[in-house]
Order: sequence, then C-alpha cells, then structure tokens
Amino acid sequence: QVQLVESGGGLVQAGGSLRLSCAASERTVSTYTMAWFRQAPGKEREWVSAISWSGGSTYYADSVKGRFTISRDNAKNTVYLQMNSLKPTDTAVYYCAARKSIYSRAASSYDYWGQGTQVTVSS
Repeated sequence: QVQLVESGGGLVQAGGSLRLSCAASERTVSTYTMAWFRQAPGKEREWVSAISWSGGSTYYADSVKGRFTISRDNAKNTVYLQMNSLKPTDTAVYYCAARKSIYSRAASSYDYWGQGTQVTVSS
C-alpha cells in the first residue's frame, strides 16, 4: 500500500510563495502519474496540476498556470509544487495523489492519496 505524505503548507500573505512536498513510501511511485488537488471549505476537490512519471510532461489548471510549478525527484520518491504569487483564492487543503495510468483530472481515477496540508493565503 503506497503512502503519500504532504508537507510545506502554512500561512502566507498574498503575493508570497510556498513549496509543497509529497513523499511516497514506495519506489514504485516513480512509475506513476502524480498530481496535486485542493479543496476549499464548502467546495468540491479541484485538480491543480499533474506530472508524468518521467517528469517530461506537466499539466496545470488555468487558475494556477504561470504561478505554480510541479516537479518530481524520482530518486527521492518526492513530488513538489512550487506556488508563487499566491492569492487568497488559493486557500485550501492541498492533497497529493498518485495514479498508475496516464494523466487525468478526475479525482476518482487516482489510486492513492495523502492526508493533505493546509495552505492559507491572507489578503
């Protein structure tokens, strides 16, 4: 059973930056598509970004394109989400997810999930 553990969340002012990390318990994740989702209070879980197993392909939601960067280090079984120019609307719990198949924006298609890390952006 793959376990994913997110870290790096916190409180930041608008315009600031945070870097989220997602560490996987097994090396097999290096062959998985990895993604970040977020969920704000009272809202559905929203896909944010995804990265192919090799890191060669990355995908972003329009709401974060140009501000967020996803990357991975397969040697460390870790995926990152660099978040710049943060806005109050980015406030949410951010979740890391892993999928054995190709990129998807559907939360239901992901096989493994982390417990989430809170990101709060103050205005």
